[in-house]
Amino acid sequence: MLGIEECLTEVMAIPGALDAILIDQTSGTAVATGGGGRRLDAEKSAAGLSATLQAALDGISLTSPTGAVRINEMIVSADDGLYLLKPLDTVFDGPLVIYVRLDAERANLALARHRLQGLSGRLITT
Repeated sequence: MLGIEECLTEVMAIPGALDAILIDQTSGTAVATGGGGRRLDAEKSAAGLSATLQAALDGISLTSPTGAVRINEMIVSADDGLYLLKPLDTVFDGPLVIYVRLDAERANLALARHRLQGLSGRLITT
């Protein structure tokens, strides 16, 4: 099992990882951050990323025959890198999401996805 700091250390060890935020999905707040060499405003970023994930979930649910879906991961490819959002199986005060920004030229998207999947159930929050 991993603690929060160890989780972020493992995320930042992913080749090409530039920064990471562990987000409380319910409140949209940053629980912890890693990296952040650029001007990362963790609180604003966490709120925006949480709202983005929720908007995607709401929109996709409208098209689902059952009206309910679970997002396993969200990948955004942008001109300045790759962005991954991965809801975690661990619950803190609410559901947790890990966000990582990757350098598109140095990162291996498949490896990053694999590593985040491996972290998903190993995080402990006590």
